[in-house]
Amino acid sequence: MTLKELKSTFITQLSEVYPSQEVESIFTVLSEYFLNYTRLETVLKADESLSKEIIKHFENAISRLKRQEPVQYICGKTEFYSLPFKVDKHTLIPRPETEGLVQWIIDDENKKQTKSKTLLDIGTGSGCIAISLAKNLKDIDVSALDFSPEALKTAHKNSVLNSVKVTFFELDLMDEQTLPQRYDIMVSNPPYVRELEKSDMRSNVLEYEPKSALFVTDKDPFLFYRRIARLANLYLTDNGRVYFEINEYLSDELKALLLTERFTDIEVRKDIFGKDRMIKCSVHE
Repeated sequence: MTLKELKSTFITQLSEVYPSQEVESIFTVLSEYFLNYTRLETVLKADESLSKEIIKHFENAISRLKRQEPVQYICGKTEFYSLPFKVDKHTLIPRPETEGLVQWIIDDENKKQTKSKTLLDIGTGSGCIAISLAKNLKDIDVSALDFSPEALKTAHKNSVLNSVKVTFFELDLMDEQTLPQRYDIMVSNPPYVRELEKSDMRSNVLEYEPKSALFVTDKDPFLFYRRIARLANLYLTDNGRVYFEINEYLSDELKALLLTERFTDIEVRKDIFGKDRMIKCSVHE
């Protein structure tokens, strides 16, 4: 079978499952993963005959894709903020929207005369936020926590992969309300999708990504924000800042919550899709 024939089969098999443009994109990702070919090389080498082993890899991928498994889990990797990251069933797949949160922190630090010295990423998952910040803010001591030991193993692998130093530690916000030190910056992308919003989500997210990193109850959608805010009041340094990724539908309500928790200088920003997705606030002195 040639690469051209394989691509035709791939598109035919998945055309009822995914939009045509997405199928093309997935094929490009898998060609890079299995063949180490760029998009251009898949065109230039269209008549190349493929080995049985390669064909088998693609057939297995097709079966998994038909079950809506994310291509990032099939490859075991993705890209975030132009850096490579390993991902698995214990970690969320990093989203491009979250890159805006990272950029906001970097921009703020570059504007400051007195640079922050310590930063904590709460609920680090794959480590994408902490590692991207450690890579781009050389003089900050970056730490990251998660309740999942499996996620922390992946995050540690990603720190090695990207040649950065991040101090990882296990902590469950539902049980523990103490931190090992004070921090100049805290950042978190906590669970914020309400149960009522599940019907709007694709099955590849619902069935494969860790639910504990995604969902909160309809009755208390700010559970994690409240806990982190209270920790921040105790463990942020003077003039310290907190950055959150947020639910696009609840920015006003979250601002009100942060005001009741005595935060100031609250600012909401939109993501690349024009949705309220990030919030920054300062600790009350």
